[in-house]
Amino acid sequence: MLPLILRGLTKSYGGARVVDGLDLELEPGRCHGLLGPNGAGKTTTLRLALGLIGADAGSVDLLGYPMPAQAALARRKVGVVPQIDSLDPDFTVRENLLTYGRYFGMKGREIEARIPYLLEFSGLAGKADAPINNLSGGMKRRLTLARALVNDPDLIFLDEPTTGLDPQARHLIWQGLRRLIGQGRTLLLTTHFMDEAERLCDVISVLDQGRVIVRGSPRELIRQHIEPHVVEIFGDGLSEWQTCASTFCRRCETAGETLFCYTDAPEKVVEELENHPGLRYLHRPANLEDVFLKLTGRDLRD
Repeated sequence: MLPLILRGLTKSYGGARVVDGLDLELEPGRCHGLLGPNGAGKTTTLRLALGLIGADAGSVDLLGYPMPAQAALARRKVGVVPQIDSLDPDFTVRENLLTYGRYFGMKGREIEARIPYLLEFSGLAGKADAPINNLSGGMKRRLTLARALVNDPDLIFLDEPTTGLDPQARHLIWQGLRRLIGQGRTLLLTTHFMDEAERLCDVISVLDQGRVIVRGSPRELIRQHIEPHVVEIFGDGLSEWQTCASTFCRRCETAGETLFCYTDAPEKVVEELENHPGLRYLHRPANLEDVFLKLTGRDLRD
């Protein structure tokens, strides 16, 4: 059984179609990334998948249950990490986990038995009796992830789970998510951090204007949609050098004061740049962010 199946999903608000005939299937035991610019329909898709709102057309099957008709049954084995932490500030860490577990009909002793694992998983061992207001922002975020696992879910929705975290906290959460994937859990991840998606996701769907425009593994998307090397060039004399950039680059893009040179022969570009001491450059392999910007554009979205 597939954990999540979306078929022809459509949702409009005020005459604007936010989700437009969306088809999506999640394979079990894998991390699936749902990427897209602001307004692409990601959050609405998650709300539809969880049965929090109804679709105008199409169908949602969550863990074998039609949504939203049997949302309560389906969500018993689903974990959710929302964008914004919703921890109860009047409770301790342990009390937050106990209270949340009871929403799933779990007994107190059953929840208590899971608490040591959840605290260790989230790097909060020794913080069980700490008041929520005494936790740092990173600790609160990790507790929100631990809380999403209290019911031992088969499918976990992660809506920008590492926003606002420092690098150490992000890496700790990444390690935990990899452990969950290794245990056979299915993850659906939305994130604006392309390196996070590239590290964690087995399959990525890029969403724009309510539709999936491409789907594949990170390596497949990079190989299919972008040149293998990128040279970022900036500094004095850039405008003059741009006139001959096409001689050395397969494709060029300008964003602000930077020229992005996409090429399969970076050594020629770098050799030429060495003759222009006023220019600075960064040579790197192409990545998922390059693909994302090529497919969805560099313009800001509201």
